[in-house]
Amino acid sequence: MVWAAGRRVDRMAEIVATSQDGTAVGALDEGSGPTLLVVHPGGGDASGWDAVARGLTDDFRVVRLRRRVYLPGADTAPGHSMATEADDVLAVAEALGGPILLVGHSSGAVAGLEAALRTPSAFVGMLAYEPPLPTSSPIGGDAVALARKALDDGDPTEALRIHFRDVVRMSPTITDALLRDPDMRQVLCVYAAAQIADDEAIDALGVGADRFAALGIPVTLVEGALSPDHLKRRVADLAAVLPAAETVILPGQGHVAHLTAPAMLVEAIRATAAKVL
Repeated sequence: MVWAAGRRVDRMAEIVATSQDGTAVGALDEGSGPTLLVVHPGGGDASGWDAVARGLTDDFRVVRLRRRVYLPGADTAPGHSMATEADDVLAVAEALGGPILLVGHSSGAVAGLEAALRTPSAFVGMLAYEPPLPTSSPIGGDAVALARKALDDGDPTEALRIHFRDVVRMSPTITDALLRDPDMRQVLCVYAAAQIADDEAIDALGVGADRFAALGIPVTLVEGALSPDHLKRRVADLAAVLPAAETVILPGQGHVAHLTAPAMLVEAIRATAAKVL
């Protein structure tokens, strides 16, 4: 590390672990202190959590897994699974060693929960920000199949329209406005294939949350006060079965507080870390 203008500046490194299928899995590694392993949400890459990471690296080692499905040129053929994602999380956790607080957001939180359920001893606790688990209903069902068809027909914009409107359940007006902007549409379409594969992998888990009753590590569930009702219901379903869970609500926020209010997430992570690390 180096010092500049009286503050610490950590050089970011990348660590590489080998997953169960032999694939090299990378992770961004910065800061020093107790270890936080972050699994980023869908629709983008690990850089989306830059602002949150900056708020933590003075006191924590922040390791952000680079999810394979969201890497440039990734193979996103049907068949991508949350089991594979869990393998990747556990491979990086094993490479890190020591006590780890697992932090997951959206589909990244689903991957993290699957990893923690399989090997709870790898983590001292977890913070899960609105995991869209199919607790009492699929997250997309027929809508995901329609999005896949649009993608296979060469129309990633329509695939994303279905995803935002019928899976995320944003209003059609906001969805249309988002995709009407050419710059935003171009950025989003880069990750369209990965996003639809992500949706399929989550629904393939099957409906139900009872299996998480076996997850004994402390879990902080985070939800936005303005998030869609179905996400709040899924968080509540999960909280009802987890043996050691608490729910934190972010006032005035929705599903993207890592962009709109990173300081709130930093505070929630620090509070959780203080309890388990």
